[in-house]
Amino acid sequence: MSQRIKAIVYAAHGKPEEVLRLEEQPRPEPTAHQALVRLLAAPINPADLNQIEGKYPIRAPLPATPGFEGAGVIETVGAEVKDHAAGELVILPHDIGTWREMAVVEAGKLTTAPNDIAPEQAALLKINPITAWRLLHDFVTLQPGEWVVQNAANSAVGRAVIAICRALGWRTVNVVRREELIEELRAEGGDVVLLDNDALREAVAQATERAAIRLGINQVGGESALRLAKVVAREAVIVTIGAMSLKPLTMPNGLLIFKNLRFTGFWVNKWYEQASALERAETFAKIFDLARRGLLRTKIERRYPLQEFKEAIARASQSERAGKIIFAIA
Repeated sequence: MSQRIKAIVYAAHGKPEEVLRLEEQPRPEPTAHQALVRLLAAPINPADLNQIEGKYPIRAPLPATPGFEGAGVIETVGAEVKDHAAGELVILPHDIGTWREMAVVEAGKLTTAPNDIAPEQAALLKINPITAWRLLHDFVTLQPGEWVVQNAANSAVGRAVIAICRALGWRTVNVVRREELIEELRAEGGDVVLLDNDALREAVAQATERAAIRLGINQVGGESALRLAKVVAREAVIVTIGAMSLKPLTMPNGLLIFKNLRFTGFWVNKWYEQASALERAETFAKIFDLARRGLLRTKIERRYPLQEFKEAIARASQSERAGKIIFAIA
């Protein structure tokens, strides 16, 4: 077996196409409590690019390997590892850097995935589907048949929200900025799909028969977030997880005073830090069940080898894609 592996590395923050390089490194070996994982798939997420640029709240010590998500197979385990074994399909923690051929990981940080889930799908379960699940369970206790409204519904989180709501008996109002996405999201199970414009409030009212919507999910900010605030019911909760418009939330005082809306945020990295091992395991079990039943599946537009990282990042940086861009490593 080769004693060298390939990894994508950056030694300074900046534009990914300028600061990243592919280098060879010594093959790592696990210590007593570690496992050696051979990476199979690792997606390119916006957070990965932001971290390389130095714009993300988490900054890894430099030089660093990017990649918050990834899945692979355990090659070997250290002498003291009891809960994992060679051959297991595992999902890696977010602080390893997954754009590499192999990594050593503290065994307690690994999540074992069912072997009947494709590795590239397992690699995509840790951030967006978990975010969607927690959004739907941590802020409002939804009843069967209730509505959830979200903007940027064509995002990976938005599509996971649609899939989870459909599986659990909730209904979704999905707001998008491009007309060609309407039929696409309807085909994926979105109950109502509408354009993000000034007619949104009345369009939602008509489509839902003026239902009281108690949960809104905001990924855009700016005027789009204001439109969500006008759509939701009194005392609703609006959870912000992104700012695609790069504009802050600006709310009229009346919406706060007379509708008594609650605005909060969610960051999945913080959830992982605060959740107990049991809470993480229970959430993954629900996500694994949906994935195994084919109810939760992320679209992948194209796969790239590590050596084509420049092409992969250029494509991942484009907003209008048909799915995720991933590194197919082995």
